[in-house]
Amino acid sequence: MHDSWDFGPVQVQALPYIPGQRGEPQVHATLARWLQRAPEDPLPLQRDVHGRPRLLAPYDGFDAGWSHSGERLLLAVGREVVLGVDLERLRPRPRVLELARRFFAPAEADWLQALRPELREPEFVRLWCAKEAVLKAHGRGLAFGLHRLRFQAGDPGAPLRLKDCDPALGAAAEWQLHEWIPQDGYHAALAWRPRD
Repeated sequence: MHDSWDFGPVQVQALPYIPGQRGEPQVHATLARWLQRAPEDPLPLQRDVHGRPRLLAPYDGFDAGWSHSGERLLLAVGREVVLGVDLERLRPRPRVLELARRFFAPAEADWLQALRPELREPEFVRLWCAKEAVLKAHGRGLAFGLHRLRFQAGDPGAPLRLKDCDPALGAAAEWQLHEWIPQDGYHAALAWRPRD
């Protein structure tokens, strides 16, 4: 099991998560170390009007985000990028088609429905993670709407590619997506694009 990953402009660290607690206090020491600050010093971190964390000067060239699920937390930090990360603990999701029809783009819901039943849940989780990672990077999260971006999905397990999205998210072609299994029972997605 790995605890850290290097995705070029973005570094990701896995941390234990204490369920029921806020993630932010649990990432402070690791984030301070990455920014070469003393752990006891307050981080220049502020949430915007939508609740997205932003690093302030002199670290405003960096972006950071985190996600927790189950007993794991992922912290991502990048320079000169806008990033979002999502982590999902794998568990039974018997209503994936209903959720996809309600929240995803119609073409994505159609694609899921055409899959063999045993493939629907894992592919649903992949789409959900990818969408949430992009929306977290944007800063509005799920409130912006999962249907406002559409991933091109091919064969099950094939890399996902952002096909089109609301103009507020920028150009679909600018987004990079990386998916991985950070440990058994979890799925993760990291999305980033160059900072404007």
